[in-house]
Amino acid sequence: MSLSHGSSVIRPVVRSLKRQKSGLVGIIIISLVCLSALLADHIGYGDPNAIMLQDRLCRPMDGSSFGFHPLGTDGLGRDIFTRIVFGARISLAVSISGAIISAIVGVTAGLLAGYYGGWLDAILMRIADIQLAFPFILLALTLLATLGSGLWQMIMVLGLGRWVSFARVVRGETLSIREREFIEASRAIGNRDFWIIFRHILPNIFAPVIIVASFAVASNVLSEASLSFLGLGVDLAIPTWGMMLAEGREYLPDAWWLATFPGLAILITVLGINLFGDWLRDYLDPKLKL
Repeated sequence: MSLSHGSSVIRPVVRSLKRQKSGLVGIIIISLVCLSALLADHIGYGDPNAIMLQDRLCRPMDGSSFGFHPLGTDGLGRDIFTRIVFGARISLAVSISGAIISAIVGVTAGLLAGYYGGWLDAILMRIADIQLAFPFILLALTLLATLGSGLWQMIMVLGLGRWVSFARVVRGETLSIREREFIEASRAIGNRDFWIIFRHILPNIFAPVIIVASFAVASNVLSEASLSFLGLGVDLAIPTWGMMLAEGREYLPDAWWLATFPGLAILITVLGINLFGDWLRDYLDPKLKL
């Protein structure tokens, strides 16, 4: 029974991925990035912060560096490949954690605003409008300058900076669902608002929330890299892609690989998440299944 149910769930996914190859490419990219982050201790070449001045600015696959520094080294002799795979941990951890916080705050606000309406809806949506009036990067810089840089500060800034996207989507869906017959029937038999919201409304808005979350993760990867590039990221002892870009810009004329490979890591990761998000949106859209 369970095997047949599992296969009935997997078959439509496989058929959709065969139809839309870009989704498969996105899943492969995300899987490789996640595996690199998980296995960084095993596939990296030792300590990402190990300084070897005798190997500084080695070119990728150049002479004696072949097999030891496949992507070259930076100005302190640190292996670029090792720093990239360790940096994937920070980018994924910060981006996913920030998206989860955004989802919790935004979904809760959207459900309350859409279900109850009135003054609560007005207050929550005006707060959202005020936040949207500020460019995200300016808001993030202000908060990090006030709270200080660090891993948890970065996660909180990304989480509280993108809840509006979730809140607006969830509010719109809730406004539509709350007027349907099954909600009226649930009220008629005496179910409380809490039960109606989390038992009947929330499951019906799960698909758009997942889609928004996938794009929020991609946006967070870019935001984390941007803030690290500006020097307001996590601790300087922790390698991040944005910090590597900032360090590499000083060597661009002579050592192009210092900024190129971290930049490619950001580009490929964001591309993979966006391809996956596009496929997920099409797969979960019931209009496209008619």
